[in-house]
Amino acid sequence: MFETIEYEAGDGIATIRLNRPEKRNAYNTRMMNELLGAFDRSDADDDIGAVILTGSGDVFCAGADLSGGANTFAQLGDDPERAALRHGDLWRDGGGVASLRIFESLKPVVAAVNGPAIGVGATMILACDVRIASNTARFGYVFTQRGLVPEAASSWFLPRVVGLSRALEWTMGACIVPVDEALDAGLIRETCTRDDLIPRARAIAGRFLSGSPVATALTRQMMWRMAGADHPMEAHRIDSRAIAALRAAPDTLEAVAAFLEKREADFTSKVSDGVPDIWPDGAGPRFY
Repeated sequence: MFETIEYEAGDGIATIRLNRPEKRNAYNTRMMNELLGAFDRSDADDDIGAVILTGSGDVFCAGADLSGGANTFAQLGDDPERAALRHGDLWRDGGGVASLRIFESLKPVVAAVNGPAIGVGATMILACDVRIASNTARFGYVFTQRGLVPEAASSWFLPRVVGLSRALEWTMGACIVPVDEALDAGLIRETCTRDDLIPRARAIAGRFLSGSPVATALTRQMMWRMAGADHPMEAHRIDSRAIAALRAAPDTLEAVAAFLEKREADFTSKVSDGVPDIWPDGAGPRFY
């Protein structure tokens, strides 16, 4: 089904693995489109409660595929697989398309960075909920050295993750950030050996499987979208709408009964058809 990624599912967890080891998992349009398809698949599968994003081999992602030579970026508009990204004379940033799809995921996402993450490899993970890394990882925000600017909506994500000053230092300085500095800055939650990385990621992802899938999906949406709110009243309005939508929902009734009866709750609501719309202004802005 996929050529540039692998998709595996089991025990409630989907693992999406960047899989171009011969190209150091370099990012191209096919990988972007397949990532969109993989997250569509995990969202639609009610047996999946969490997602792990990782890479094959000893590199997470070496950045954009530069096999086109000096004209690599200039020629992107000629790629027929990018036709859907064109809006008039403007082409959407392919890294941002993937990051925004991760942002919109209805399932929690854990990034398990198995090795160096450069360029888009270091920015696409910012939309994940938890990031862990092997002790061989490093993070390259090298855009200005390529004559480019940070992409994948990282000017929104990165300051929220590591703070504005650190984000400016790393991006304007085209820094290769060692794993210890990334840990200190909060870019990653923890480090471990490469052999322990996926078991550790699965253990973290497993924490997201115990609650109501619908409540978990809403919680993820609320936390991410309220990160850009201008005032806590915006969060209060959304909280109130969510509580109103869930207070008599089957999972809520079951959870209270299970608590009173001192047993585990059996949640039956499905993300595929049970997530209420709590957003008065719609799902979010569109690209134009």
